Amino acid sequence: MPNALLMGYGLDQPSFRHRMRSLIEPLTRAGWAVRTEQFPSGRYGLRTWERRALLRSADVVVLHQIKLSGAEARLFAALSRRRVFDVDDAIYVRKPRQLGDPVHDSPWRRRKFDATCRAVDVVVAGNAVLGDVARRAAPEVVIMPTSIDVASYRPSVASAADPPTIAWIGSPENLIYLEMIRPALARLSMRHPSLRLRVICSQFPDWPEVRVERVVWSANGEAEALAGAHIGIMPLTDDEWARGKCAFKLLQYMAAALPCVASPIGANTEAVIDGVNGLHARDNGEWELALERLISAPALRASFGAAGLAHVEQRYAMRVYQADYVALLKRMTAA
Repeated sequence: MPNALLMGYGLDQPSFRHRMRSLIEPLTRAGWAVRTEQFPSGRYGLRTWERRALLRSADVVVLHQIKLSGAEARLFAALSRRRVFDVDDAIYVRKPRQLGDPVHDSPWRRRKFDATCRAVDVVVAGNAVLGDVARRAAPEVVIMPTSIDVASYRPSVASAADPPTIAWIGSPENLIYLEMIRPALARLSMRHPSLRLRVICSQFPDWPEVRVERVVWSANGEAEALAGAHIGIMPLTDDEWARGKCAFKLLQYMAAALPCVASPIGANTEAVIDGVNGLHARDNGEWELALERLISAPALRASFGAAGLAHVEQRYAMRVYQADYVALLKRMTAA
């Protein structure tokens, strides 16, 4: 029985849950034994040496979002048989801490990313931007977009008679992107006094000029929260970190048959096809116009929502991602 070891910094982090834990069931059905292991940050070299028995016993080790120093990468390669580096963020740079700050770039971070790419057999990248960066050092790169279980969501039940509700879902550290479009939302709120910004998160903006509806995120409640909205949004800055992001929240909106408005950055441009399943917006003026257009046109919202659901089922279905990943690991062990 082949066995796989899936390693990440946080086994409950969203990216690990969606990309790694989603593989456990299909791998098990395919006859694999699967183990997950939390990997500590820092302590370069020692953390890998402490797990030498685990590494040696696995037919394939998948490192999710873990960068290794050059020496540690060589140790990791010596202790393991076959290796995958799975990445769905631009972890070769550091995300800006405040809106308007530059991306923090350092040779050390870049060298670690390249060393990890060289030490594995395959890099699995969540989008083409990440894949292009990995190709500088990786022997093989495979693009597998972060995908979604559409069956876990249900189409929006919000009616045209309900107060217009714009949904944003995400982690607290990504709330800075909402600040980008705060002026547009404020102007829309003046024209549409019942407008609500539904923030599905564990923290919330305090904006007196915008009616913010606070929904505490939970795995069991996110689908219901999205099903009661009219529009989903994903604003982003145009920087190297944002260009490497996967567009998962857009997939969630589309799985709920919501029309989307998104900054045309990185993977967003592949998820939202402008004028087909949503609209692109580059600045506050375009955000205001795009959201006004959707608020005022229930038929257009329905059309975009249906097209988005079809798009996510065709391109981002979890079953396709799972089948492709299982096939990759099988190919690696057969080599």
